[in-house]
Amino acid sequence: MKKLFLIVFGLASFILNAQDQDPKAKVILDDLSKATKAHKTISAEYVFTITNKDKKQVEKQSGKILVKGLKFKLEIPGNTIVCDGKTLWNYNKDAKEVTIKNFSSDNDEQLNPSKILTIYETGYKYKYDKEEKVGLIMCHVIDLFPADKPEKKKFFSLKLFVDKVKKQIVQVKKMMKEGGTELYEIKSLKPNIEMADNLFVFDLKGFKADQINDERD
Repeated sequence: MKKLFLIVFGLASFILNAQDQDPKAKVILDDLSKATKAHKTISAEYVFTITNKDKKQVEKQSGKILVKGLKFKLEIPGNTIVCDGKTLWNYNKDAKEVTIKNFSSDNDEQLNPSKILTIYETGYKYKYDKEEKVGLIMCHVIDLFPADKPEKKKFFSLKLFVDKVKKQIVQVKKMMKEGGTELYEIKSLKPNIEMADNLFVFDLKGFKADQINDERD
């Protein structure tokens, strides 16, 4: 689930201009970060779409995520992924197997779907683009460019669509170097819903030893 980024790669001069952080974009991103972190919990439903370089849709799936601090629970077709902030459980429904790993929120190589809501906070240069409607929602559009070893990334940039009124992410688009795009559309976002901590611990009762792959150190 390391799929969540995007945007248009412009000319070299445009990228050089983006090296200096855009003050207008910074104000919007700071407000977005403040609003997001003020929520004790977040429940969100989204649709993820991959389009190839010929603009043909090659994959589309919906998902639901619950977030409480460093804890999260993700439901996607075929998998339930649960994390209590220290341990990550990935239940493959088809294989009826659970894989268990140590979890670190600082590990960018490790699955952390909660970062879809805060992906903009570190590792990017940013530039304000324009205002644009997404459905009936008027959004600020901000371009994000990877600042750390961009040549090693599989994407050029991201485009972030932020609800002007609610200060919430509406879409995250990712422009891939091979010419395709990846798009996360946040269909609903409900903050501060009561969530018990046991929601973020996977119950292994009923599983046999050969159905559990424990990869923790």
